[in-house]
Amino acid sequence: MSDFEPTQPGPAATPAAPGNVPEYTVTELSLRLKRSIEESFGWVRVRGEISGFKRAASGHLYFSLKDADSVLDGVCWKGSAARLGVKPEDGMEVICSGRLTSYPGRSKYQMVVERMELAGLGALMALLEQRKQKLAAEGLFAAERKRPLPYLPRVIGVVTSPTGAVIRDILHRLADRFPTHVLVWPVLVQGEGAAEQVARAIRGFNALPEGGVVPRPDLLIVARGGGSLEDLMAFNEEAVVRAAAASDIPLISAVGHETDTTLIDFASDRRAPTPTAAAEMAVPVRLDLVSGVAGLDERLRRGMTRMAREKRQQLDGLGRGLRGPREQLDMMRQRVDDLSDRFRHALRVALAAKKAEMQAELAKLRPALLRREVADYRRQLKETDARLLRALRQRRADAVQRLAQPAKLLESLSYRNVLSRGFAVVYDADGRALNSAAAMAPGATVAIEMQDGRRDAQIVGTGSTAPTAKRPAPPAKSTKQESLF
Repeated sequence: MSDFEPTQPGPAATPAAPGNVPEYTVTELSLRLKRSIEESFGWVRVRGEISGFKRAASGHLYFSLKDADSVLDGVCWKGSAARLGVKPEDGMEVICSGRLTSYPGRSKYQMVVERMELAGLGALMALLEQRKQKLAAEGLFAAERKRPLPYLPRVIGVVTSPTGAVIRDILHRLADRFPTHVLVWPVLVQGEGAAEQVARAIRGFNALPEGGVVPRPDLLIVARGGGSLEDLMAFNEEAVVRAAAASDIPLISAVGHETDTTLIDFASDRRAPTPTAAAEMAVPVRLDLVSGVAGLDERLRRGMTRMAREKRQQLDGLGRGLRGPREQLDMMRQRVDDLSDRFRHALRVALAAKKAEMQAELAKLRPALLRREVADYRRQLKETDARLLRALRQRRADAVQRLAQPAKLLESLSYRNVLSRGFAVVYDADGRALNSAAAMAPGATVAIEMQDGRRDAQIVGTGSTAPTAKRPAPPAKSTKQESLF
């Protein structure tokens, strides 16, 4: 029996004499009550709804547990608060485990909470639904916020536990499909502090500068293996959801198995049913890319070959429509002659018109000025005529000079230069040039073209070698250039 155990007087009991009742100070009585409560309720489990929750600057938690009829004060010291399985909030129905005690400073009894868990799955689901609606109302789950994943990321950042099977599955699948540089940010994936570490990892990857010592990822994967709803609660925390929604780097959430759903799935750019599926979403199959590039290369080669063939045919067609250099030169010669004739005719007509105009003007002049002005006009006319003639000669000389070089080129390429050195061209009866002795049968009539003309001849021999005759020296070639006109 405790030190303080008051007796319950019966109906006929009479109060004890004042001298027999012990006397206590307030502090003594409070301490005795505290010790009695702690001895009678050493460890209890209490179910209730959290009300008036607050976190002190010291890290201790203060709140009340209430039901329909009563209220019980609760306190959770800083060391125990770091180990709680849930994050307390007002309105949350929980089951708290701990011990009862009293606070003598205010004459209140209270519960010192050591553990805390949600009171059933239904309450947890209701909490998650309420949180989901709140975040959705802020637009964190909007479809227009989601960005496409990069087709071939150079660096992939993975936020997960470094010791679990999840990271091994991701690395193995990436190596099979398309080997890629992977950065792992190790975090806790459940328990106290897991949500803060995951959110800090997402923000840390986004804070990496472009071109820094640590490469900035092109894609993030937040991954965890399967587990119960309570095990996945870290990925339902607001801090994680907001960090995922604010990420500038496209993010894939791969938390739990295919049937598991967490709030980070709604804020991420893409949800993967499993961590292995996240790796498959992240990169394409390298062999498929190689095969596709080879196919495109073959199509490009065939297209280039076909285009080159078509261009060659087009060029050949255009070449057939072009005139030869001799024909072009003949046309230019004729055009120069035509322009010269037209220019001389136009000059004569213009001079005649000017003379008629001047004579008409002279007839109007006074006799005293007529002789002097006539002389001036005659002088100006002679000067104009001389300038026009000089211009005509210069234009003709320029045209001759422009045509001289092509003429020399044609002359140097002409076979007649070869004839001037003592050679001859033999034609058959049809006028075709012969280039073989076998084509000249005995008795055949041929024509022989030499430098100064043609002569007809008849083949009388069978191809025997004739005595070499002394060839007369060719006549001296004139150095005077023949006029092109």
